[in-house]
Amino acid sequence: MGEILRPRAESIFQDELLALKQEDSKPRPPSWLLSPHAVVQYLMGATLSDGTIISPKYIGSRRLIEVAVATLATDRALLLVGVPGTAKTWVAEHLAAAISGHSGYLVQGSAGIGEEALKYTWNYARLLSHGPDRQSLVPSPVFHAMEQGLLVRIEELTRLPAEVQDALITVLSEKIMPIPELNDTLQAKNGFNLIATANDRDRGINELSGALRRRFNMVYMPLPETMEEEILIIKNRVEPSVKKLGMESFPTPTEEIKRIVTIFRELRNGQTIDGQQKLKSPSSTLSTAEAIEVVYSGQMLAYHFGNGQLKATDIAAALSGAIVKDTHNDLPIWKDYLQLVVKDRDGWKDLYRACRELL
Repeated sequence: MGEILRPRAESIFQDELLALKQEDSKPRPPSWLLSPHAVVQYLMGATLSDGTIISPKYIGSRRLIEVAVATLATDRALLLVGVPGTAKTWVAEHLAAAISGHSGYLVQGSAGIGEEALKYTWNYARLLSHGPDRQSLVPSPVFHAMEQGLLVRIEELTRLPAEVQDALITVLSEKIMPIPELNDTLQAKNGFNLIATANDRDRGINELSGALRRRFNMVYMPLPETMEEEILIIKNRVEPSVKKLGMESFPTPTEEIKRIVTIFRELRNGQTIDGQQKLKSPSSTLSTAEAIEVVYSGQMLAYHFGNGQLKATDIAAALSGAIVKDTHNDLPIWKDYLQLVVKDRDGWKDLYRACRELL
Protein backbone atom coordinates (compact mmCIF):
# COMPACT_ATOMS: atom_id res chain seq x y z
CA MET A 1 0.00 0.00 0.00
CA GLY A 2 1.37 3.42 -0.93
CA GLU A 3 1.97 6.31 1.44
CA ILE A 4 -1.17 8.13 2.58
CA LEU A 5 -1.75 11.20 0.43
CA ARG A 6 -2.98 13.41 3.24
CA PRO A 7 -2.23 12.11 6.75
CA ARG A 8 -4.21 13.52 9.65
CA ALA A 9 -2.71 16.22 11.83
CA GLU A 10 -2.25 13.85 14.76
CA SER A 11 -0.09 11.62 12.55
CA ILE A 12 2.00 14.39 11.00
CA PHE A 13 2.69 16.05 14.36
CA GLN A 14 2.72 12.91 16.51
CA ASP A 15 6.16 13.70 18.00
CA GLU A 16 5.13 17.23 18.97
CA LEU A 17 1.93 16.01 20.63
CA LEU A 18 3.86 13.38 22.57
CA ALA A 19 6.47 15.90 23.73
CA LEU A 20 3.75 18.29 24.89
CA LYS A 21 1.93 15.50 26.71
CA GLN A 22 5.09 14.44 28.56
CA GLU A 23 5.81 17.98 29.74
CA ASP A 24 2.21 18.99 30.38
CA SER A 25 1.51 19.31 34.13
CA LYS A 26 -1.48 21.64 34.01
CA PRO A 27 -5.08 20.51 34.66
CA ARG A 28 -6.83 18.74 31.78
CA PRO A 29 -10.58 18.66 31.19
CA PRO A 30 -12.08 15.15 31.15
CA SER A 31 -10.88 13.01 28.22
CA TRP A 32 -8.53 15.70 26.87
CA LEU A 33 -5.16 14.59 25.56
CA LEU A 34 -3.56 17.89 26.63
CA SER A 35 -4.37 20.77 28.96
CA PRO A 36 -5.83 23.94 27.40
CA HIS A 37 -2.46 25.65 27.93
CA ALA A 38 -0.63 22.91 26.01
CA VAL A 39 -3.26 22.94 23.24
CA VAL A 40 -2.55 26.66 22.69
CA GLN A 41 1.19 25.92 22.66
CA TYR A 42 0.58 23.28 19.99
CA LEU A 43 -1.40 25.73 17.83
CA MET A 44 0.78 28.81 18.33
CA GLY A 45 4.19 27.19 18.63
CA ALA A 46 6.60 26.97 21.59
CA THR A 47 10.00 25.75 22.73
CA LEU A 48 9.72 23.18 25.52
CA SER A 49 12.10 22.82 28.47
CA ASP A 50 13.83 19.85 26.83
CA GLY A 51 14.52 21.90 23.71
CA THR A 52 11.72 20.41 21.59
CA ILE A 53 10.43 22.98 19.13
CA ILE A 54 6.67 23.01 18.60
CA SER A 55 5.99 24.47 15.16
CA PRO A 56 3.25 27.12 14.88
CA LYS A 57 0.12 25.80 13.16
CA TYR A 58 -1.67 29.16 13.25
CA ILE A 59 -0.06 32.55 12.77
CA GLY A 60 -2.25 35.28 14.18
CA SER A 61 -3.90 36.34 17.42
CA ARG A 62 -3.00 34.11 20.37
CA ARG A 63 -6.04 35.41 22.25
CA LEU A 64 -8.33 34.18 19.49
CA ILE A 65 -6.97 30.62 19.87
CA GLU A 66 -7.21 30.87 23.67
CA VAL A 67 -10.89 31.81 23.37
CA ALA A 68 -11.52 28.87 21.02
CA VAL A 69 -9.80 26.40 23.36
CA ALA A 70 -11.53 27.78 26.45
CA THR A 71 -14.89 27.40 24.67
CA LEU A 72 -14.24 23.72 24.01
CA ALA A 73 -13.34 23.18 27.66
CA THR A 74 -16.94 24.10 28.50
CA ASP A 75 -20.05 22.31 27.25
CA ARG A 76 -20.53 24.98 24.59
CA ALA A 77 -19.80 24.19 20.94
CA LEU A 78 -17.40 26.28 18.85
CA LEU A 79 -18.23 27.97 15.53
CA LEU A 80 -15.33 29.36 13.50
CA VAL A 81 -16.61 32.00 11.10
CA GLY A 82 -14.80 33.90 8.37
CA VAL A 83 -14.20 34.38 4.67
CA PRO A 84 -12.68 31.47 2.72
CA GLY A 85 -9.00 30.95 3.32
CA THR A 86 -8.78 32.19 6.91
CA ALA A 87 -7.62 28.78 8.23
CA LYS A 88 -10.96 27.76 9.77
CA THR A 89 -10.67 24.13 8.68
CA TRP A 90 -6.95 24.05 9.47
CA VAL A 91 -7.49 25.33 13.01
CA ALA A 92 -10.47 23.02 13.60
CA GLU A 93 -8.45 19.97 12.55
CA HIS A 94 -5.52 20.85 14.79
CA LEU A 95 -7.78 21.60 17.74
CA ALA A 96 -9.33 18.14 17.37
CA ALA A 97 -5.89 16.54 17.06
CA ALA A 98 -4.54 18.24 20.18
CA ILE A 99 -7.64 17.80 22.32
CA SER A 100 -8.92 14.36 21.30
CA GLY A 101 -5.90 12.90 19.52
CA HIS A 102 -8.34 12.17 16.69
CA SER A 103 -9.36 14.64 13.98
CA GLY A 104 -11.09 12.14 11.69
CA TYR A 105 -14.70 12.54 12.83
CA LEU A 106 -15.91 14.96 10.18
CA VAL A 107 -19.20 15.87 8.48
CA GLN A 108 -18.85 17.88 5.27
CA GLY A 109 -21.82 20.21 4.94
CA SER A 110 -23.70 20.45 1.65
CA ALA A 111 -27.17 21.38 0.46
CA GLY A 112 -28.09 17.76 -0.32
CA ILE A 113 -27.18 16.25 3.02
CA GLY A 114 -29.81 14.56 5.22
CA GLU A 115 -30.27 14.17 8.96
CA GLU A 116 -28.73 10.70 8.87
CA ALA A 117 -25.32 12.30 8.21
CA LEU A 118 -25.54 13.84 11.69
CA LYS A 119 -27.37 10.99 13.41
CA TYR A 120 -27.31 7.44 12.03
CA THR A 121 -28.63 5.24 9.29
CA TRP A 122 -29.27 1.50 9.03
CA ASN A 123 -27.63 -1.58 7.61
CA TYR A 124 -30.78 -2.67 5.77
CA ALA A 125 -29.61 -6.22 5.07
CA ARG A 126 -29.13 -6.86 8.78
CA LEU A 127 -32.26 -4.87 9.63
CA LEU A 128 -34.37 -7.21 7.49
CA SER A 129 -32.81 -10.35 8.92
CA HIS A 130 -32.49 -9.38 12.61
CA GLY A 131 -34.84 -6.46 13.07
CA PRO A 132 -33.87 -3.10 14.60
CA ASP A 133 -31.04 -3.38 17.11
CA ARG A 134 -27.76 -1.58 17.85
CA GLN A 135 -25.84 -3.88 15.48
CA SER A 136 -28.09 -2.81 12.60
CA LEU A 137 -27.42 0.83 13.26
CA VAL A 138 -24.73 2.64 11.21
CA PRO A 139 -23.42 5.53 13.32
CA SER A 140 -22.56 8.97 11.96
CA PRO A 141 -19.32 10.75 12.93
CA VAL A 142 -21.34 12.75 15.50
CA PHE A 143 -22.69 9.49 16.98
CA HIS A 144 -19.16 8.04 17.20
CA ALA A 145 -17.80 11.18 18.88
CA MET A 146 -20.60 11.20 21.47
CA GLU A 147 -20.07 7.51 22.16
CA GLN A 148 -16.31 7.91 22.68
CA GLY A 149 -16.15 11.37 24.26
CA LEU A 150 -14.24 13.00 21.38
CA LEU A 151 -14.49 16.11 19.24
CA VAL A 152 -16.39 16.07 15.95
CA ARG A 153 -16.06 18.64 13.16
CA ILE A 154 -18.76 19.96 10.84
CA GLU A 155 -17.53 21.84 7.80
CA GLU A 156 -19.67 24.54 6.18
CA LEU A 157 -22.44 24.43 8.77
CA THR A 158 -24.44 27.12 6.99
CA ARG A 159 -24.66 24.99 3.83
CA LEU A 160 -26.72 22.40 5.68
CA PRO A 161 -30.49 22.60 5.11
CA ALA A 162 -32.32 24.27 7.99
CA GLU A 163 -34.05 21.07 9.12
CA VAL A 164 -30.69 19.28 9.29
CA GLN A 165 -29.16 22.13 11.28
CA ASP A 166 -32.00 21.85 13.77
CA ALA A 167 -31.16 18.18 14.32
CA LEU A 168 -28.10 19.44 16.19
CA ILE A 169 -30.04 21.39 18.80
CA THR A 170 -30.83 18.39 21.01
CA VAL A 171 -27.28 17.08 20.65
CA LEU A 172 -25.76 20.41 21.68
CA SER A 173 -28.19 21.39 24.42
CA GLU A 174 -28.97 18.05 26.07
CA LYS A 175 -25.86 16.13 24.95
CA ILE A 176 -28.08 13.24 23.91
CA MET A 177 -29.15 11.65 20.63
CA PRO A 178 -32.59 10.01 20.69
CA ILE A 179 -32.92 6.67 18.86
CA PRO A 180 -36.73 6.35 18.70
CA GLU A 181 -36.63 3.16 16.60
CA LEU A 182 -35.00 1.36 19.54
CA ASN A 183 -36.75 3.33 22.27
CA ASP A 184 -33.25 4.28 23.35
CA THR A 185 -31.02 7.32 23.79
CA LEU A 186 -27.31 7.82 23.26
CA GLN A 187 -25.79 9.94 26.02
CA ALA A 188 -22.55 11.77 25.25
CA LYS A 189 -19.46 10.89 27.26
CA ASN A 190 -17.18 13.42 28.90
CA GLY A 191 -14.93 15.07 26.32
CA PHE A 192 -17.54 15.26 23.57
CA ASN A 193 -17.91 18.59 21.83
CA LEU A 194 -18.36 20.00 18.36
CA ILE A 195 -16.36 22.39 16.19
CA ALA A 196 -18.17 23.86 13.18
CA THR A 197 -16.98 26.21 10.46
CA ALA A 198 -19.00 28.66 8.40
CA ASN A 199 -18.18 30.89 5.46
CA ASP A 200 -19.74 34.32 5.86
CA ARG A 201 -19.39 35.14 2.14
CA ASP A 202 -21.18 32.11 0.74
CA ARG A 203 -24.15 33.34 -1.26
CA GLY A 204 -25.96 30.03 -0.88
CA ILE A 205 -25.96 29.89 2.93
CA ASN A 206 -28.85 28.82 5.13
CA GLU A 207 -28.95 31.18 8.08
CA LEU A 208 -28.64 29.53 11.46
CA SER A 209 -31.71 29.68 13.65
CA GLY A 210 -31.53 31.70 16.84
CA ALA A 211 -31.90 28.50 18.86
CA LEU A 212 -28.88 26.92 17.17
CA ARG A 213 -26.79 30.10 17.33
CA ARG A 214 -27.21 30.16 21.10
CA ARG A 215 -25.58 26.73 21.34
CA PHE A 216 -22.36 28.03 19.77
CA ASN A 217 -19.68 30.42 20.81
CA MET A 218 -18.67 32.20 17.59
CA VAL A 219 -15.05 33.06 16.93
CA TYR A 220 -14.35 35.19 13.85
CA MET A 221 -11.23 34.22 11.93
CA PRO A 222 -9.67 37.33 10.35
CA LEU A 223 -7.46 37.60 7.30
CA PRO A 224 -3.77 38.06 8.20
CA GLU A 225 -3.23 41.52 9.64
CA THR A 226 0.13 42.30 8.04
CA MET A 227 1.92 41.37 4.85
CA GLU A 228 4.74 39.79 6.86
CA GLU A 229 2.24 37.54 8.64
CA GLU A 230 0.70 36.43 5.36
CA ILE A 231 4.09 35.71 3.77
CA LEU A 232 5.12 33.61 6.78
CA ILE A 233 1.85 31.63 6.67
CA ILE A 234 2.37 30.83 2.98
CA LYS A 235 5.99 29.75 3.50
CA ASN A 236 5.02 27.55 6.46
CA ARG A 237 2.29 25.82 4.44
CA VAL A 238 4.11 25.43 1.11
CA GLU A 239 7.55 24.31 2.25
CA PRO A 240 6.45 21.03 3.96
CA SER A 241 4.49 20.06 0.83
CA VAL A 242 7.48 20.83 -1.37
CA LYS A 243 9.81 18.79 0.86
CA LYS A 244 7.39 15.88 0.82
CA LEU A 245 7.87 15.71 -2.97
CA GLY A 246 11.66 15.68 -2.64
CA MET A 247 12.18 19.31 -3.66
CA GLU A 248 14.20 20.43 -0.61
CA SER A 249 16.94 21.86 -2.82
CA PHE A 250 14.53 24.43 -4.27
CA PRO A 251 13.47 26.71 -1.40
CA THR A 252 10.42 28.88 -1.89
CA PRO A 253 11.67 32.41 -2.72
CA THR A 254 10.29 35.02 -0.37
CA GLU A 255 10.36 37.74 -3.02
CA GLU A 256 7.97 35.87 -5.32
CA ILE A 257 5.62 35.20 -2.40
CA LYS A 258 5.79 38.89 -1.52
CA ARG A 259 4.69 39.86 -5.04
CA ILE A 260 1.71 37.50 -4.90
CA VAL A 261 0.70 38.73 -1.45
CA THR A 262 1.04 42.36 -2.57
CA ILE A 263 -1.27 41.77 -5.55
CA PHE A 264 -3.85 39.94 -3.44
CA ARG A 265 -3.86 42.55 -0.68
CA GLU A 266 -4.11 45.47 -3.12
CA LEU A 267 -7.00 43.95 -5.05
CA ARG A 268 -8.71 42.87 -1.82
CA ASN A 269 -8.43 46.32 -0.26
CA GLY A 270 -9.23 48.27 -3.44
CA GLN A 271 -6.08 50.38 -3.35
CA THR A 272 -2.32 50.11 -3.78
CA ILE A 273 -0.13 49.44 -0.75
CA ASP A 274 0.98 53.07 -0.63
CA GLY A 275 -2.65 54.23 -0.76
CA GLN A 276 -1.97 56.43 -3.78
CA GLN A 277 -4.21 54.67 -6.29
CA LYS A 278 -7.76 53.36 -5.99
CA LEU A 279 -8.50 50.00 -7.57
CA LYS A 280 -11.54 47.90 -8.39
CA SER A 281 -11.82 44.63 -6.49
CA PRO A 282 -12.68 41.38 -8.31
CA SER A 283 -15.40 39.01 -7.14
CA SER A 284 -12.85 36.41 -6.00
CA THR A 285 -11.94 36.23 -2.31
CA LEU A 286 -8.16 36.36 -2.87
CA SER A 287 -7.53 34.65 0.45
CA THR A 288 -4.29 33.37 1.91
CA ALA A 289 -5.38 29.84 1.00
CA GLU A 290 -5.60 30.85 -2.67
CA ALA A 291 -2.17 32.50 -2.46
CA ILE A 292 -0.79 29.21 -1.09
CA GLU A 293 -2.24 27.37 -4.10
CA VAL A 294 -0.70 29.90 -6.51
CA VAL A 295 2.76 29.41 -4.98
CA TYR A 296 2.41 25.63 -4.83
CA SER A 297 1.25 25.43 -8.44
CA GLY A 298 4.13 27.64 -9.49
CA GLN A 299 6.59 25.41 -7.63
CA MET A 300 5.32 22.38 -9.52
CA LEU A 301 5.78 24.14 -12.88
CA ALA A 302 9.27 25.31 -11.92
CA TYR A 303 10.32 21.85 -10.73
CA HIS A 304 8.93 19.77 -13.58
CA PHE A 305 9.23 22.17 -16.52
CA GLY A 306 11.91 24.65 -15.47
CA ASN A 307 15.14 24.79 -13.51
CA GLY A 308 13.42 24.52 -10.11
CA GLN A 309 13.63 28.22 -9.32
CA LEU A 310 10.21 29.86 -9.04
CA LYS A 311 9.85 32.64 -11.64
CA ALA A 312 7.16 35.00 -12.90
CA THR A 313 6.34 32.67 -15.79
CA ASP A 314 5.62 29.88 -13.30
CA ILE A 315 3.13 31.83 -11.18
CA ALA A 316 1.38 33.82 -13.92
CA ALA A 317 -1.20 31.19 -14.94
CA ALA A 318 -2.23 30.27 -11.39
CA LEU A 319 -2.27 33.92 -10.42
CA SER A 320 -4.64 34.85 -13.25
CA GLY A 321 -6.82 31.82 -12.46
CA ALA A 322 -7.12 32.81 -8.80
CA ILE A 323 -8.13 36.39 -9.62
CA VAL A 324 -10.40 35.87 -12.63
CA LYS A 325 -13.35 33.79 -11.41
CA ASP A 326 -15.95 35.65 -13.48
CA THR A 327 -14.61 36.39 -16.95
CA HIS A 328 -17.13 39.13 -17.65
CA ASN A 329 -16.49 41.14 -14.48
CA ASP A 330 -13.06 40.09 -13.20
CA LEU A 331 -11.02 39.99 -16.42
CA PRO A 332 -11.30 43.75 -17.12
CA ILE A 333 -10.32 44.46 -13.50
CA TRP A 334 -7.27 42.21 -13.79
CA LYS A 335 -6.25 43.79 -17.12
CA ASP A 336 -6.56 47.29 -15.65
CA TYR A 337 -4.48 46.30 -12.63
CA LEU A 338 -1.74 44.88 -14.83
CA GLN A 339 -1.70 48.04 -16.97
CA LEU A 340 -2.00 50.63 -14.19
CA VAL A 341 0.06 49.02 -11.41
CA VAL A 342 2.16 46.01 -12.44
CA LYS A 343 3.52 47.44 -15.71
CA ASP A 344 5.27 50.43 -14.12
CA ARG A 345 6.30 48.90 -10.78
CA ASP A 346 10.06 48.56 -10.36
CA GLY A 347 11.27 44.99 -10.84
CA TRP A 348 7.87 43.69 -11.98
CA LYS A 349 8.32 43.84 -15.78
CA ASP A 350 8.80 40.06 -15.98
CA LEU A 351 5.52 39.43 -14.15
CA TYR A 352 3.69 41.93 -16.35
CA ARG A 353 4.92 40.23 -19.54
CA ALA A 354 4.16 36.72 -18.23
CA CYS A 355 0.59 37.65 -17.26
CA ARG A 356 -0.14 39.62 -20.43
CA GLU A 357 0.92 36.65 -22.58
CA LEU A 358 -1.89 34.61 -21.05
CA LEU A 359 -4.65 37.14 -21.72
